[in-house]
Order: sequence, then C-alpha cells, then structure tokens
Amino acid sequence: MAYNLSNKLVVAVSSRALFELEEENQIFEEQGLDEYYKYQLDNESKPLQKGTSYRLIENLLKINNHFSEEEKQVEVIILSRNNAATSLRITNAITSHNLPISRSGWTSGNEITNYLNAFKVDLFLSANDNDVIKAIECGIAAAKILPSHEDVHNSLGEQVRIAFDGDAVLFSEESELVYKEKGLEAFIAHEIENKNNPLKFGPFAKLLHTISNIQEKFKNMPISPIRTALVTARSAPTHERVIKTLNVWGVRIDEAFFLGGSEKAEVLQAFGADIFFDDQDCHLDLSSKLVPSAKVIHQSIEKFNLIKSISKTKIINIEEK
Repeated sequence: MAYNLSNKLVVAVSSRALFELEEENQIFEEQGLDEYYKYQLDNESKPLQKGTSYRLIENLLKINNHFSEEEKQVEVIILSRNNAATSLRITNAITSHNLPISRSGWTSGNEITNYLNAFKVDLFLSANDNDVIKAIECGIAAAKILPSHEDVHNSLGEQVRIAFDGDAVLFSEESELVYKEKGLEAFIAHEIENKNNPLKFGPFAKLLHTISNIQEKFKNMPISPIRTALVTARSAPTHERVIKTLNVWGVRIDEAFFLGGSEKAEVLQAFGADIFFDDQDCHLDLSSKLVPSAKVIHQSIEKFNLIKSISKTKIINIEEK
C-alpha cells in the first residue's frame, strides 16, 4: 500500500533553510554552478551547522514520538535545487544530526515549487524569494528563512512553539492594504465597520487549521507538544474582528498578543518561538536576532511597496527641479 501524505502535516524545507550554507551559496553566486558542485563533492563529509529552520524541524519531528509509525502526524521532506550527486553532503548532515528524515527531492536547478502539490506540502521553507512567492501563489503556506546567529538555532525544549503575525499571514492582506494606502484612522474605521465580518483566509490559515487538528489529538493531555501564538501590531478596538474570525474558523490559538505597534521581538523571545512568520521587515529585522524568523512574501504587497517607492522618487525628483 502506498504511503499516504494527505493526512499529515507535511513540511518541505530547502537544504539552505535547514543547514547553514551561506558560504556555499556565495560560491555559487560568485563562481558559478560548476565550482559550487565541485565544492560540495570535495566537502561531502564536512559537517554542516544548523540553519534557521533547524530548531522548528527538529521539534516538529518529535511530535511523532507520541504515535506509531503508521499514525505519525508530521512528515518532513527535503526539496533542493542541488543534484543527486551533491545531495550526499546534505543527507550525511541529516544522519549526523539524527533527524528522522527519509524523503527528499533533488531538481538539479529546476523549479522546486512544481513538486509541492505532488508531495501534499502544507508548509514550505526556503531561502529563495521567488520560490516562496510561487508557492504562496499555489496556495501553499511558504516563507523565506532569514539568516540568524548560532545562538537561536538550539531548541529551548521539545514543545514546538510557532508564532504568527495576523494580517497578510494568517489573514488576507485586505486590511493591511487599507492601512498602507489610507493610514491608521481609515484602517481602524474599516475594522470597526467590519467587526462582524470574518477576515478572509491568508496564506497561513490552512496551516493553522492543520496544526489545530494535531492539537486536538492531545486535548486530554496536560501539555500539548505544539503551541501557537498570534503576535500582531493590532490593538483595541481592531482586535475584536480577529478574535471573532478565529472563533468562526473554529481554530485554536494558545496565546495572543495585541501590541498596538510596539516591538514584537522580546515578546517572541519570552514565548520561546521556534519560528516566527511575519510579512514586514521592520519586525523581522529585530525578531531574527532573538528567535528563528521567516518572511511571508506577498507579490501584491511587494508591488505596492515598489510603486510607493517609485512614487516617492518621482516626488523627490520634481521637488529637486
């Protein structure tokens, strides 16, 4: 009987998200593909250090310790643009770190995102902007893993702790665009007017539902092996729409922080996040110094920021003239 991935939390992770491969990537960018392949082959047995997503992956896989092999809840798949020949360095590192990962795909430079639906992927973690954007366009939760210093790679415990931003992550970007285009007062008015209208699904809404289903299996246990937090810049009165939305969705959020625009990083550190998903650099620049962090890249928001930047440049040029 074929192994069924459709009833599990499936996480696909690129090799550069799981392990520290920035030096190798620099060789690829500066010296080309042949030199990169040569380096990987020459260093096949050289150990790899933990990357930003390592802590999350390690703890997610520990959830399976509560289940039989047939009933395990989490599957992790390595999807990489490496070729099969250079893959041995990655699989050697997986073995040396005792990670129970057996499935992988090596595309020799071709698109990784073509295979995400085939593997029934719920979450895709990559260091490549375009791969993240394409995955989100395919309806898959995806984020760009951000570089982080070594201190944040070590797990603080076996419980998986996942923190989400709200708008443009768990929820659609509709409200965030109102704020970006019209300002804070218009945003508040919009949310009060729509407080009884549930927010639309964002790119990570389905993932939250999948996590909630796993948590439900531990409802009679004193501690669940997975814990979630919503960490958002919203505050009263705009928080009301968020709470009502989660109730309508019927999903579980263990902790919620409505920070009113104050800094998120120390709250995330206190929560002990194994990963934090946000779409805004202003929060991620600080959070990535304290906890593993990943950027949810929306093409529409990126285009909006580009247009805004171009408009500012034109205004400056006009003023200079």
